[in-house]
Amino acid sequence: MAVMEYTNTQSETLQETPVLLVTPSAVNIIKTLLEQREIPNHALRVFVSGGGCSGMQYGMAFEEGAREFDRVVAVDGVRLIVDPTSLMYLQGATIDYVDSLMGGGFRIDNPNAVSSCGCGHSFKGADTAESEGAGGCGSCSH
Repeated sequence: MAVMEYTNTQSETLQETPVLLVTPSAVNIIKTLLEQREIPNHALRVFVSGGGCSGMQYGMAFEEGAREFDRVVAVDGVRLIVDPTSLMYLQGATIDYVDSLMGGGFRIDNPNAVSSCGCGHSFKGADTAESEGAGGCGSCSH
């Protein structure tokens, strides 16, 4: 999970926040799911939509290819796709897969989230934090 670098016109090396970081455990699960569903050439779309207990919610779906203006992240043989609107909320986030006694699932560690619900599926972004109440999913203590 390296930080992408680029060079500007004045020959200074600058660091750009990566679109998404993906842990090895998440990559392995994505590969397994692609194989199980027999869709090896698909990519995992990661997106943000309105709703959820904290105002915004994460979503994921397999798709055959990217659309115009999408950003594509390739990590160890898997591709992830992010649309421009979701990218505003997900830039620099880390996708992990956690397996526990309570069940397994993808977890997104999002540096852009002002707060998130204990369920881990929704969050509040900086642009909605001041205008809305605390929120909570009812299934967690938040």
